[in-house]
Amino acid sequence: MHKYERIIYWSEDDNCFIVEVPELAGCKADGATAADALQNVEVVISEWIDTAKAIGRDIPQPKGRLLFA
Repeated sequence: MHKYERIIYWSEDDNCFIVEVPELAGCKADGATAADALQNVEVVISEWIDTAKAIGRDIPQPKGRLLFA
């Protein structure tokens, strides 16, 4: 499990749970349940990191709980 902060919420527009990872720009996933969304975001975080490595982008170190979230 990655150690990046996650923000989870219900989206009426999408009719599903959304999980965002604020430290990784654009990194988010969805799911029919909160558990599904959290499981899906683990895959997306891994893919985000793999893509960042492939294109030479810096990968931020997890900071844990953010003050502005």
